[in-house]
Amino acid sequence: MIAPLLVAPLVPLLVPFAVPPLARRAVARLTPAAALWCLTATTVVLAVCSLAALGTLTLYGLLALPPFASFGELIHPLGAAPGLFPLAAAATGALAVCAWALPRSALRQLGEYHEAKEAADAQPTAGDLCVIDSPDPDAYALPGSPGRIVVTTSMLRSLSPAEREALFAHERAHLSARHHYHLAAVGLAAHCHPGLRPAGAAVRLAAERAADEAAAAATGDRQLTARAIGRAALATRSAQRRPTVAPAATSGPVPQRVAALLRPPLPGVRGRYPAAVAAGVLLALSACLSLAGAGAGALTLHQNVEIAQGERPGG
Repeated sequence: MIAPLLVAPLVPLLVPFAVPPLARRAVARLTPAAALWCLTATTVVLAVCSLAALGTLTLYGLLALPPFASFGELIHPLGAAPGLFPLAAAATGALAVCAWALPRSALRQLGEYHEAKEAADAQPTAGDLCVIDSPDPDAYALPGSPGRIVVTTSMLRSLSPAEREALFAHERAHLSARHHYHLAAVGLAAHCHPGLRPAGAAVRLAAERAADEAAAAATGDRQLTARAIGRAALATRSAQRRPTVAPAATSGPVPQRVAALLRPPLPGVRGRYPAAVAAGVLLALSACLSLAGAGAGALTLHQNVEIAQGERPGG
């Protein structure tokens, strides 16, 4: 049996497991740009709340031990609630894994970015276009100041002039909307809770769909954009080495994206009410529930520490 005071910190650790079906619904029902922002914000909030909950459970366990209680200037240790020490031990282990995985992932992403940037800097550029002589077809948006569209000569030969312009419009949409920030944030959040890992694929799909729609609007031809995306994906024979945070037109479920481009664009939220609103509201409620659980857990811990220090809450 778990003590009632430990229930609140458990809420942020359980809510993320509900994200995958909600994320798929959001991508299907919301406009791509709205889905991208909604999913990114929700994922980051849930990741922060899960870390806060793990920290709360860890402190509960530590302050229930006399050595740590005296170090925290507690007159007496916190009461050892039923189920406390197994939960605290599991939370401590999970925090240790996060502390190891998060900086490692951040450093890896930075390393990949700087490696790609150095390679692009060594190539001649034409405006925002950087062409690399390579037999492997590839194209992606490389963020930076300025951002660049990196494309190989083999990819250029695989597309017609009109298809190239559609591909470039897609990658320019990634750069102008700064989609790399969304990919980086969700990539790091996935290391905070296993339930958030599927959100990364949903966010990448939403980013690609948003760029698809922007490219279709820029070219004025949805079929041309769909054909360019499809041919570019078919030309890319294998996974290419590119930065994790660099969006690419050939990533994600391309058949699903092409099918969406061959349909009329999604209407706004009003046009899809209540399905679109329901998807966003469910994600927002998940974030609010997680925030409430993390806040209640931290507040309860604070009150118990004050009592253990010989003070009354609010005194």
